[in-house]
Amino acid sequence: MDLTAAELHKSGMKMRLQGQPFQVLTLLLERAGEVVTREELQQKLWPSDTFVDFDHSLNTAINKVREALGDSASSPRYVETLARKGYRFIAPLQTEPTKANAVPSPPIASRVQQSTSQSPALHPELEVPIPRRGITRGLFALIQLMYLIFYVTALIRLHAIQGVADSLLPPWAATTLAGTVLVTAGVGIPLRCYLLSSVAFDHQRLADKFQQIFLVVLALDELWAVAPFLLTQQIGLGAAFAACAALLYVPFSERTLLRMAYHRRAEN
Repeated sequence: MDLTAAELHKSGMKMRLQGQPFQVLTLLLERAGEVVTREELQQKLWPSDTFVDFDHSLNTAINKVREALGDSASSPRYVETLARKGYRFIAPLQTEPTKANAVPSPPIASRVQQSTSQSPALHPELEVPIPRRGITRGLFALIQLMYLIFYVTALIRLHAIQGVADSLLPPWAATTLAGTVLVTAGVGIPLRCYLLSSVAFDHQRLADKFQQIFLVVLALDELWAVAPFLLTQQIGLGAAFAACAALLYVPFSERTLLRMAYHRRAEN
């Protein structure tokens, strides 16, 4: 970032950031590592005789800064939000050497060190590169839709499932299987609707909630992992076994996706 030219560069590309968002980023860089309160930002950017919706204007400016830096509020790498306090710039800074014929710049006229350009930011617990939250949340939502389709289809075709079970199992076992499908689908539908709505509305504590009910989800998913064997006559034993093996892993992948999307950053 070059304050003299009022330019922001990222990975060699000039980013569009002007006006108040640029001023906000400048103030945060001047006090990198320190908390800049919302009141301080208001005093410096909006004079006392200016009548604006300060909260909305500041939130918009911060969002534009994060958009330009490729940052997010839930997984900050540059601008950290401190609830009811303010903001803090948390990435390391690297001062750009001044050229011999150039006019000396203020100390803050520096380029933000793009750590991600050298090595991607790693998840603090999983030690894997942190993917875009939209990808992890989208994959998690698709899994919930998949199970919803499973449950609804099974309930619609319950008589067909009963017929297959009768041809393969003793009468008592076939009845037990049909009853298990009925009960687990009845439990699974509201559970999947809850998880789907939570990830859609970006519930920030979803990972914690999922961990609390993980054993229930695990038991439910492992039971439904054997469902492909009911289609053995249509898809063959090999395909049914492969689908079963994949479904056995799904609950663990759900947990990992949420841990990547909603991980907590360690406080400095």
